[in-house]
Formats: sequence, structure tokens, C-alpha cells
Amino acid sequence: MKKVSFLGLGVMGYPMAGHLASQGYEVTVYNRTTDKARQWCQTYTGTLAETPQEAVQQADLVMMCVGNDDDVRQVGYSALSAMQSGAVLIDHTTASAQVARELYQACLDKQVGFLDAPVSGGQAGAENGQLTIMVGGDEAVFSQAEAALNVYARHAQLLGESGSGQLAKMMNQICIAGIVQGLAEALHFGQQAGLDCAQVVEVISKGAAQSWQMENRATTMLAGEYDFGFAVDWMRKDLAIALDEARRNGSTLALTALVDQYYADVQKAGGRRWDTSSLLTRLT
Repeated sequence: MKKVSFLGLGVMGYPMAGHLASQGYEVTVYNRTTDKARQWCQTYTGTLAETPQEAVQQADLVMMCVGNDDDVRQVGYSALSAMQSGAVLIDHTTASAQVARELYQACLDKQVGFLDAPVSGGQAGAENGQLTIMVGGDEAVFSQAEAALNVYARHAQLLGESGSGQLAKMMNQICIAGIVQGLAEALHFGQQAGLDCAQVVEVISKGAAQSWQMENRATTMLAGEYDFGFAVDWMRKDLAIALDEARRNGSTLALTALVDQYYADVQKAGGRRWDTSSLLTRLT
């Protein structure tokens, strides 16, 4: 059985590492807050490491899920310094394509494989092992890692060279931002018109307007419940990455830029940790 390391035990990494342990992988975990790693080891069978370097020794696969580009560099380079030749570093962080390409080259120089593999599906997807994983990197490296990725994914797909996974995740977040804003405006419109919006959603969710956001968030939006799901702070971080890449490649993301500012309004209203569906609060 392959030895794996998991670096970063946040709301996503904690259950992802847990699925690997539950499927019989020999898992070593590292988290900057050691108490979280200790808690994980009490829940699952695994080994706690005090540093990234300690965690990755003898590991065949190293998964990383941290916060942003700076975290990726800090933890990723620390891990890489101690990884064995032929191992694979897999970054599940939502980060820039630039940092993915940078780490890919650094790994290449050390004869270590690298995949940028951001995920979609949120905390529930991680807990249920139903994540979608968008992957950039070399086909041979993806083949080495695919079985382990499928432990916590319902679908993992290689999309192209290094950076492609991060670019695909940017597209994912661009789509979500527009869809949530459209749903928020539709619900606001229905409320202003005096309609029973729950009934309307029941009808239109069976037609062309249907979306994951409508199916999973319309009811809670109407109830004013936003204390779950993917936080506004995280979404703004992701949209900033997408907008920066758009400036680099010449894309026009007018709607995305506008919705990003709407999320800034939600932050100012105290909703930094509210779910992204909280865009409705600006309108009611």
C-alpha cells in the first residue's frame, strides 16, 4: 500500500486525508496548528508529523491543501526539500496558475512529479468523498496519482499541462459567481412581486433555469440562512485570482468583477464567513 502524506487539515483537507486512511493508505499528516493534526490522529489511523519535511519522508504521494499562493510556496518548498525522487506532490489548494507552473518546474528539477489539482464540491463534497478535481500536469504523473485521488473524488480529470487545473478552477468560480447573483436577483424579484418564491423555485428548478445553486441554496436563501458552505472571504480570494489572470491573458470579466464588488458589500455588512449565497442580503 502506498505511503501518503497530507499537508493542511482545514475543512477540506481533514476529511480528504480521512478518506485515504479509511481506505487503507498509510497516512502521515501535518498541520501548522499541531492540535488539529493530533485531533485527526485520534479520529483516524495515521501518524503526526511536526514539520512538512518530516511528513513527506518516504511518501509516494504528498497531498497539500492550504490557503493561498504564499502558503503553497512556504509549505510546498519545505516538503519538496525532503521528498524522494519519483514521488508526486499534489496541490489541492485553489491558487494561481503561476505558482502551479513554478512548483512544477521546481519538482521537475528534483525528479518529483507535480499536479495542480484544485477541487470543487465544498466541505460536503470533501466529507462525502464526492469532490470534482481539475488537474494540470503530465499524464504519466496523473496515472500515478489517479487511484488515490478517486478515493475522495467523484470525478478527477487531467485537463492539460501544469496550471490547467488552476485555470479550470477559475472558470468554475466565474460560473458560480454569475449563477448565484442571478439566483439572488430572481428571488428578490419574486419577493417584490408578492410571489411564493418556494413554489416558483419548485417549478423553475425542473426547467432550463435549474442549477446546483438553485437546488441546494434557494431554500436557505429564502430562510436567510448563511452559516454554512463556502465563505465569502474564500470566494473573494478565488475571484481575485481569476481577475488577475484575466488581466494577464486579456479576458473581459465584467460580470465577475461586478459580483466581486457585491461580495465586498457583503463583507462590509459583517458577512465575511457567510456562505456565498448571501448575495441576496444586499437586495433585501
